[in-house]
Amino acid sequence: DNPFDVAVDGQGWIAVQTPDGGEAYTRAGALEINVNGVLQTKSGYIVAGDGGPISIPPDNNVSIGGDGTVSAIPTYGTPNMVNVLGRIKLTNPPETELIRGEDGLFRLRGGGIVPADENVRLASGNLEGSNVNAAEAMVNLISLSRQFEMQIKLLQTADQNARQADQLLALSS
Repeated sequence: DNPFDVAVDGQGWIAVQTPDGGEAYTRAGALEINVNGVLQTKSGYIVAGDGGPISIPPDNNVSIGGDGTVSAIPTYGTPNMVNVLGRIKLTNPPETELIRGEDGLFRLRGGGIVPADENVRLASGNLEGSNVNAAEAMVNLISLSRQFEMQIKLLQTADQNARQADQLLALSS
């Protein structure tokens, strides 16, 4: 229920600015405001807007619409005055054209910028969950570890039996 949490509904990506001035794409929608009042990801990447970075003025209640529109309602003064601050750039490049960088962000092969896609939607107040069940993965890891240990013991027993058979054959010769 955080107004800065958004999940991409279906196919699509959120565009962010990289430190080198380029553009990259993420589905991590846990957004926040940095010390300068600019909308960014939890990792510190500035969210790309339709006209550049989106600045959030202080003392405002912020909401993010399904189309990525960021609106603010002042907490002081006229409370029914809605100000549109910008629109988050939402894209939908072909996934075969994306490569994952070491920073966890996705970029187009060969560089470039993807145009905004009007069909990409956001679910405000939600975060995209992981597709991994941590408890199930841990149980599976323990099970695989025990299977490995059992196979190593079998190999050691077979090796020991082979050595003893060699000793018996050497004594009978």
